[in-house]
Amino acid sequence: MTLEVKNLCLTVAGRQLVSDLSFEARPGQVLAIMGPSGCGKSSILDFLCGTLAHSFKASGAILLNGMDITQVASHRRGMGMQLQDHLLFPHLSVGENLAFGVPASYSRSQRKQKVENALDDCQLQGYGKHNPLTLSGGQRARISLMRTLLSEPKALLLDEPFSKLDPELRQQFREFVFKRVSELSIPVIMVTHDQADIPDGSEVIRL
Repeated sequence: MTLEVKNLCLTVAGRQLVSDLSFEARPGQVLAIMGPSGCGKSSILDFLCGTLAHSFKASGAILLNGMDITQVASHRRGMGMQLQDHLLFPHLSVGENLAFGVPASYSRSQRKQKVENALDDCQLQGYGKHNPLTLSGGQRARISLMRTLLSEPKALLLDEPFSKLDPELRQQFREFVFKRVSELSIPVIMVTHDQADIPDGSEVIRL
């Protein structure tokens, strides 16, 4: 699965943020986007996800494995988005948060097994019935990412996913994220301000 953007142009309030930008992310590869605040990094992810605000004007094409999805509705694009806040539903248990990400096509027993496997992967066995508000920052980050991955995205979009974690947790969560990306072999587009967030050998776009 590859994710390709061709000739992207983004403007807002008459100001051009991105001009004629093209790139391609390959399976298991992390492509990083860096640049100063307000340069359009997160807006590129919004464009890819189909959630760009109406105040923006955009042109260009998005190809997922060669198929043009530029005009496809957001919920049908197969994009997984991971934000820096790692938000979980407070009215649902940890297990219910994970189950929320599992496609409805799976049976009840399959969904339960996927949740148990995800808890094992997160090293949070037995936490399924816990309130997410009782989790530490690193635990919330792992559960939030795993919920996104359980939705079986065809590509993963990361918007400053490590920025609110302390240095030790950042390193642990980086390793956790990139190990799963490699296992799933899906393309990843990551916005970051920190060069240390970027795996060795990754392509970097600087705006």
